[in-house]
Amino acid sequence: MADTTEEKSFVFGVLSKRHQRQLSSVRHKTTIQYATRPDLPKLAYRKLKGKSPGVVFLPGFASVMGGQKAEALEEFCKSLGHSYLRFDYSGCGSSEGEMGNYNIGAWKKDVLYVQDELVEGPQILVGSSMGGWLMLLAALARPEKTAALVGISTAADHFVTAFNSLPIETKREIEEQGFWKFPTKHNGEGFYTLSMDFLKEAENHCILRSPIPVSCPVRLIHGLKNPDVPWHVSMQVAERVLSNDVDVILRKHGQHRMSEKDDIKLMVYTIDDLIDKLTTLG
Repeated sequence: MADTTEEKSFVFGVLSKRHQRQLSSVRHKTTIQYATRPDLPKLAYRKLKGKSPGVVFLPGFASVMGGQKAEALEEFCKSLGHSYLRFDYSGCGSSEGEMGNYNIGAWKKDVLYVQDELVEGPQILVGSSMGGWLMLLAALARPEKTAALVGISTAADHFVTAFNSLPIETKREIEEQGFWKFPTKHNGEGFYTLSMDFLKEAENHCILRSPIPVSCPVRLIHGLKNPDVPWHVSMQVAERVLSNDVDVILRKHGQHRMSEKDDIKLMVYTIDDLIDKLTTLG
């Protein structure tokens, strides 16, 4: 995404007055770095050093770290002086590999690697769509490294739920073909090709079938007009998470990507409030 003056002005306008600074000296984009991992593809990421708690952005399926929400969060964290990291999953964007060779389990490993090796201290994980599913999996695996969760159009269990809701005949045809052309409005083809192996592997990571033992603060933002992942998925997550500090925020006209200016404002204000809360508690 082009890093325009208009976009920077917008992000600056989102910040609360006590956080507004002269951003002209910090508006330089972070540079892409690559993490070399034994027997795993190189992971591309951009990192901003700063205070704790840091923020880590987890993109959605087939998305990359250069989207509007990820860029806006970097500008926000710069203004606040907090650390921030965004990255591309294996096979996506600037990271090594072909996307079709990876799955939910592999991308979960990417997130855990980021938590273990690329950041310091507990982080606020901000997950968009599939990234919201992955942030929950990461919080379960690394509770001591997870300060809070912010889900945007959280797509927990989404591929599995969508497949299981298909008519029996349709599922049988897909199983015989070995792949599913999952409909989408977010690419030129109008679908993503998901293999049956991908879907079967994803079943191992479903979390909505039982209580979710996550105890950190959780914020779930969802649009009522989301045509891809219905808002009641965030309600299901809220019901199952064991934390007592859980808020669900529904936007009446919100779409799936939640990339309108007011959507991004809400995301930034939500994270700002969490940082205040965690800093006060700390």
